Amino acid sequence: MPLDATRNSLVLPMLGLLVEQPAHAYDLTRRLHERYAQVSVTRSTVTSLLKALDQAGLLSARPPERSGNRPPRTTYELTEAGVAEFRQRAEAGLRDTAVASLDFVMAVAYVAILPADLAASVLEERADRLDHELAALRAEPHGVLEVHMLEVAYWRAVVAAEVAWTRTLVRRIRSHDIDWPGGSPTR
Repeated sequence: MPLDATRNSLVLPMLGLLVEQPAHAYDLTRRLHERYAQVSVTRSTVTSLLKALDQAGLLSARPPERSGNRPPRTTYELTEAGVAEFRQRAEAGLRDTAVASLDFVMAVAYVAILPADLAASVLEERADRLDHELAALRAEPHGVLEVHMLEVAYWRAVVAAEVAWTRTLVRRIRSHDIDWPGGSPTR
Protein backbone atom coordinates (compact mmCIF):
# COMPACT_ATOMS: atom_id res chain seq x y z
CA MET A 1 0.00 0.00 0.00
CA PRO A 2 1.38 3.46 -0.82
CA LEU A 3 2.54 5.58 2.12
CA ASP A 4 -0.39 7.88 1.40
CA ALA A 5 -3.25 5.38 1.55
CA THR A 6 -5.52 7.70 -0.43
CA ARG A 7 -3.31 7.04 -3.49
CA ASN A 8 -4.19 3.33 -3.47
CA SER A 9 -5.81 2.15 -6.71
CA LEU A 10 -8.74 0.72 -4.71
CA VAL A 11 -9.84 4.24 -3.77
CA LEU A 12 -11.59 4.93 -7.10
CA PRO A 13 -13.84 1.85 -7.04
CA MET A 14 -14.49 2.37 -3.30
CA LEU A 15 -15.59 5.96 -3.89
CA GLY A 16 -17.68 4.76 -6.82
CA LEU A 17 -19.51 2.23 -4.71
CA LEU A 18 -20.03 4.84 -1.98
CA VAL A 19 -21.60 7.17 -4.55
CA GLU A 20 -24.20 4.45 -5.07
CA GLN A 21 -24.88 4.02 -1.35
CA PRO A 22 -23.16 4.47 2.03
CA ALA A 23 -21.53 1.31 3.36
CA HIS A 24 -19.45 -0.23 6.12
CA ALA A 25 -16.15 -2.03 5.50
CA TYR A 26 -17.63 -5.53 5.36
CA ASP A 27 -20.34 -4.53 2.87
CA LEU A 28 -17.91 -2.55 0.75
CA THR A 29 -15.45 -5.46 0.63
CA ARG A 30 -18.25 -7.83 -0.42
CA ARG A 31 -19.44 -5.45 -3.15
CA LEU A 32 -15.87 -4.97 -4.45
CA HIS A 33 -15.45 -8.77 -4.68
CA GLU A 34 -18.81 -9.17 -6.43
CA ARG A 35 -18.34 -6.42 -8.97
CA TYR A 36 -14.58 -6.58 -9.55
CA ALA A 37 -13.41 -10.19 -9.26
CA GLN A 38 -10.13 -9.16 -10.93
CA VAL A 39 -9.29 -6.84 -8.01
CA SER A 40 -7.44 -8.23 -5.01
CA VAL A 41 -9.01 -6.79 -1.87
CA THR A 42 -9.17 -7.62 1.83
CA ARG A 43 -11.44 -6.23 4.50
CA SER A 44 -8.44 -4.96 6.46
CA THR A 45 -7.28 -2.95 3.43
CA VAL A 46 -10.78 -1.56 2.89
CA THR A 47 -11.02 -0.64 6.60
CA SER A 48 -7.64 1.13 6.49
CA LEU A 49 -8.58 3.01 3.34
CA LEU A 50 -11.96 4.04 4.76
CA LYS A 51 -10.25 5.50 7.81
CA ALA A 52 -7.67 7.32 5.67
CA LEU A 53 -10.38 8.73 3.38
CA ASP A 54 -12.36 9.82 6.44
CA GLN A 55 -9.28 11.60 7.84
CA ALA A 56 -8.75 13.25 4.45
CA GLY A 57 -12.29 14.66 4.61
CA LEU A 58 -13.53 12.63 1.64
CA LEU A 59 -15.86 10.49 3.74
CA SER A 60 -18.02 11.03 6.77
CA ALA A 61 -18.39 8.27 9.35
CA ARG A 62 -21.77 7.66 10.91
CA PRO A 63 -21.87 6.52 14.54
CA PRO A 64 -21.45 2.72 14.74
CA GLU A 65 -24.70 0.74 14.60
CA ARG A 66 -25.42 -2.82 15.69
CA SER A 67 -27.46 -5.11 13.45
CA GLY A 68 -28.71 -8.27 15.14
CA ASN A 69 -25.91 -10.20 16.86
CA ARG A 70 -23.23 -8.59 14.74
CA PRO A 71 -20.69 -6.23 16.23
CA PRO A 72 -21.35 -2.50 15.74
CA ARG A 73 -20.27 -1.29 12.30
CA THR A 74 -19.32 2.18 11.15
CA THR A 75 -21.02 3.21 7.92
CA TYR A 76 -19.26 5.72 5.66
CA GLU A 77 -20.71 8.13 3.12
CA LEU A 78 -19.12 10.53 0.67
CA THR A 79 -18.74 14.19 1.52
CA GLU A 80 -18.94 16.89 -1.15
CA ALA A 81 -15.13 16.84 -1.23
CA GLY A 82 -15.31 13.07 -1.72
CA VAL A 83 -17.62 13.41 -4.72
CA ALA A 84 -15.32 16.05 -6.22
CA GLU A 85 -12.30 13.80 -5.63
CA PHE A 86 -14.13 10.87 -7.21
CA ARG A 87 -14.86 12.90 -10.35
CA GLN A 88 -11.24 14.09 -10.52
CA ARG A 89 -9.91 10.54 -10.11
CA ALA A 90 -12.26 9.17 -12.76
CA GLU A 91 -11.19 11.87 -15.22
CA ALA A 92 -7.49 11.38 -14.47
CA GLY A 93 -7.89 7.61 -14.78
CA LEU A 94 -9.45 7.96 -18.20
CA ARG A 95 -6.79 10.37 -19.38
CA ASP A 96 -3.52 9.36 -17.73
CA THR A 97 -3.41 5.69 -16.81
CA ALA A 98 -1.25 3.14 -18.59
CA VAL A 99 -2.50 1.11 -21.54
CA ALA A 100 -4.41 -2.05 -20.59
CA SER A 101 -4.22 -1.20 -16.89
CA LEU A 102 -6.68 -2.08 -14.17
CA ASP A 103 -6.70 1.61 -13.22
CA PHE A 104 -8.07 2.46 -16.69
CA VAL A 105 -10.70 -0.28 -16.36
CA MET A 106 -11.80 1.17 -13.00
CA ALA A 107 -12.01 4.67 -14.50
CA VAL A 108 -14.12 3.35 -17.38
CA ALA A 109 -16.43 1.72 -14.83
CA TYR A 110 -17.24 5.17 -13.47
CA VAL A 111 -17.08 7.30 -16.63
CA ALA A 112 -20.74 8.32 -16.16
CA ILE A 113 -19.81 10.46 -13.13
CA LEU A 114 -18.54 12.97 -15.72
CA PRO A 115 -20.69 14.98 -18.09
CA ALA A 116 -20.89 13.09 -21.40
CA ASP A 117 -19.14 15.80 -23.42
CA LEU A 118 -16.24 15.92 -20.96
CA ALA A 119 -15.96 12.12 -20.89
CA ALA A 120 -15.86 12.01 -24.70
CA SER A 121 -13.20 14.73 -24.86
CA VAL A 122 -11.00 13.10 -22.23
CA LEU A 123 -11.27 9.71 -23.95
CA GLU A 124 -10.47 11.30 -27.30
CA GLU A 125 -7.35 12.89 -25.79
CA ARG A 126 -6.34 9.45 -24.50
CA ALA A 127 -6.83 7.88 -27.92
CA ASP A 128 -4.73 10.65 -29.50
CA ARG A 129 -1.95 10.07 -26.94
CA LEU A 130 -2.06 6.33 -27.58
CA ASP A 131 -1.91 6.93 -31.34
CA HIS A 132 1.44 8.66 -30.77
CA GLU A 133 2.60 5.73 -28.64
CA LEU A 134 1.50 3.35 -31.39
CA ALA A 135 3.41 5.34 -34.02
CA ALA A 136 6.57 5.05 -31.93
CA LEU A 137 6.05 1.27 -31.69
CA ARG A 138 5.88 0.91 -35.46
CA ALA A 139 9.57 1.71 -35.87
CA GLU A 140 11.37 -1.62 -35.82
CA PRO A 141 15.11 -1.95 -35.34
CA HIS A 142 16.94 -3.22 -38.41
CA GLY A 143 18.90 -6.43 -38.19
CA VAL A 144 16.92 -7.89 -35.27
CA LEU A 145 15.10 -11.15 -35.86
CA GLU A 146 11.34 -10.95 -35.52
CA VAL A 147 11.38 -13.70 -32.89
CA HIS A 148 13.38 -11.39 -30.62
CA MET A 149 10.81 -8.62 -30.97
CA LEU A 150 7.53 -10.52 -30.52
CA GLU A 151 6.71 -8.51 -27.40
CA VAL A 152 6.70 -5.34 -29.49
CA ALA A 153 4.21 -6.86 -31.93
CA TYR A 154 2.07 -7.99 -29.01
CA TRP A 155 2.16 -4.54 -27.38
CA ARG A 156 1.34 -2.90 -30.71
CA ALA A 157 -1.79 -5.08 -30.93
CA VAL A 158 -2.80 -4.23 -27.33
CA VAL A 159 -2.38 -0.49 -27.87
CA ALA A 160 -4.18 -0.61 -31.23
CA ALA A 161 -7.09 -2.51 -29.67
CA GLU A 162 -7.42 0.03 -26.86
CA VAL A 163 -7.29 2.93 -29.32
CA ALA A 164 -10.00 1.33 -31.47
CA TRP A 165 -12.21 0.55 -28.47
CA THR A 166 -11.77 4.06 -27.04
CA ARG A 167 -12.57 5.78 -30.35
CA THR A 168 -15.68 3.60 -30.73
CA LEU A 169 -16.79 4.58 -27.23
CA VAL A 170 -16.25 8.28 -28.02
CA ARG A 171 -18.37 7.93 -31.19
CA ARG A 172 -21.11 6.15 -29.22
CA ILE A 173 -21.14 8.84 -26.52
CA ARG A 174 -21.28 11.67 -29.05
CA SER A 175 -23.94 9.99 -31.18
CA HIS A 176 -26.18 9.47 -28.12
CA ASP A 177 -25.94 5.70 -28.59
CA ILE A 178 -25.29 5.35 -24.84
CA ASP A 179 -27.83 6.58 -22.32
CA TRP A 180 -26.13 9.02 -19.99
CA PRO A 181 -27.30 10.10 -16.56
CA GLY A 182 -28.21 13.75 -16.56
CA GLY A 183 -28.98 13.90 -20.26
CA SER A 184 -27.25 13.84 -23.60
CA PRO A 185 -23.86 15.18 -24.51
CA THR A 186 -23.70 18.75 -25.67
CA ARG A 187 -22.65 19.36 -29.22
